[in-house]
Amino acid sequence: MRFSKAINVVGCHAGGEIGNVVVGGLPSISGETMLDKRRHLQNEADWLRQLLLKEPRGNVVRSANVVFPSTHPRAAMGYVIMESTEYPVMSGSNTICVATVLLETGMVPMTEPITELTLESPAGLIRLSCVCRDGKVISVTFTNQPAFVYRLDTPVEVEGFGTVTVDVAWGGMAYVLVDAHSVGFTLDPAEARELCEVGQRIKSAAAEQIPVKHPENPEFAGITQTEFTLPVYRDAGVLTGRNTVIVSPGRIDRCPCGTGTSARLAVLHARGDIRLGERFISESIIGTRFDSTIESLTQVGGIDAITPSVSGQAWITDVSQIGLEPTDPFPTGYTLADTWMNTGTP
Repeated sequence: MRFSKAINVVGCHAGGEIGNVVVGGLPSISGETMLDKRRHLQNEADWLRQLLLKEPRGNVVRSANVVFPSTHPRAAMGYVIMESTEYPVMSGSNTICVATVLLETGMVPMTEPITELTLESPAGLIRLSCVCRDGKVISVTFTNQPAFVYRLDTPVEVEGFGTVTVDVAWGGMAYVLVDAHSVGFTLDPAEARELCEVGQRIKSAAAEQIPVKHPENPEFAGITQTEFTLPVYRDAGVLTGRNTVIVSPGRIDRCPCGTGTSARLAVLHARGDIRLGERFISESIIGTRFDSTIESLTQVGGIDAITPSVSGQAWITDVSQIGLEPTDPFPTGYTLADTWMNTGTP
């Protein structure tokens, strides 16, 4: 083989959502913080995201995480998240994948039965508590950055549906939350394709009609995700609810979504539907679950907020080297509308 680029990747998924971890073969990426490195990757080295996530080497239903040494004295390592069309500053499932890969491959020392560590994300420091047994990480609990509500019960005009009432909340990404029943869905796996199409329309309408800006970091993106929700209920006394997140350019998040769960916790708390310290089980469209709670109350830029924690598990699936042969006609890949929804995906 005569690869001009060779990237070492550990395959991983959390709750069914693929969050592969790049562990070697990287060019020099400048920046003091993970937010700086995210900026460099996005603006100067986006070929890496395209190489890993676009066809023919990748596909729409995966993310990739690039791990780096961190200069922060409290962080064991840092990571930058790359999704199909953006570089989110935080992702729960990807964080769970990163922690699992770091510990199970020995890049960060594992201590049984509990490994406590801190990782640096572009959103800031993330504290984790990992339950470990016989060299396997069987649970990762991360304390997220604060989550808060931008808007409650806000009307949005959506083509084909008229007025749709939505909530908008930040959980590490900005979400427009929609009651699934209000637009005719039950969150059955058979609805996946239509959920993607409608979710993208709602997201585009909400992003245009409800501009939001993070109160402390205007560099963080506005609305980029739609989260369909079903009413919460009690399962053996524990508050439980199903959700489905639509990730741009229009595909289903397979897991319960850590940042989506955090945003939903903020909405539930703002409505008085969940108490400080109460458990909430978040369920995905394929039935996988994250366990979450509100650890404390806080503020972000003068806005009432919660500090959520979310627990889940990840599994390593493969170890590979992704390469670029110099004569390959697709050095940054391609997209097709049959799966990517459009062919203009960046």
